[in-house]
Amino acid sequence: MSAAPSSLATIRATARGYAPRVLQGRGWVIAGLVAVPVGLSLVLAMIARLKGMDGDPAEVLKVFHEVLVKMMLPIMALVAAPAGIREDLEQRTLPLMLARPAPVWALLLGKGLPWFAWGAAWLILGTLGLQLIGGDPALLPGRMVALVGAWWGELALMTLAGLLFKRGTLWGALYFFLWEPLVRIFPPILQRLTFTHHIESLAGSRAAQVKAHQLLAQEQVTTHPALALLALLAFGALCWALAGWKLHRTPIGLAGSEAEG
Repeated sequence: MSAAPSSLATIRATARGYAPRVLQGRGWVIAGLVAVPVGLSLVLAMIARLKGMDGDPAEVLKVFHEVLVKMMLPIMALVAAPAGIREDLEQRTLPLMLARPAPVWALLLGKGLPWFAWGAAWLILGTLGLQLIGGDPALLPGRMVALVGAWWGELALMTLAGLLFKRGTLWGALYFFLWEPLVRIFPPILQRLTFTHHIESLAGSRAAQVKAHQLLAQEQVTTHPALALLALLAFGALCWALAGWKLHRTPIGLAGSEAEG
């Protein structure tokens, strides 16, 4: 009887076999979520320059924080996460994968890493594209690290949510589009429980400040960039670990309620 493959070998083999899936429709939707807003911003910037207007750094802040961070990044996670193990649960194909002697959690990470790499590449390209509008070069490294780190955490969170809840996408959407926007009026301890806070700490900029008239308005705080990056990476790793733990304890069959979602 042959020995079971190592975790690293399982992750590598699964990622290699699954990688072509990111070049299908869902993968290009994720690419478009970054390329379209950045591309439109570049076109508008070129038109403005033809009219003799210089690039506006405020426009870069708006596109980065209000469009990429608050809208496109969460939608990318909502689109990509169900394409992994959750899709196998729904299509009843996961038992065929589990028939091979391999660590269950490694299968999950092996299917998640291609999506992470694909999304990270487009986020980096999008951030570089914003520099052509008039972005501050000193903020470029922080912006790229912020988006990639948040993408790691948000993709892992949605993967976990898809295994914990039958409607994981709904719960994820509620978190991203209800909890996250309220960060600016929360006390500092609650601000740190959001991706927005850590992204802004790494990027070195904010889209807007809390207004004095806002109900329950609290002073916005900043975390040291190194700690913010560590928090994003650690949170993502924790979510991947919990997702692997949950998958290992999920009853898997060729049919059954666990596959409904």
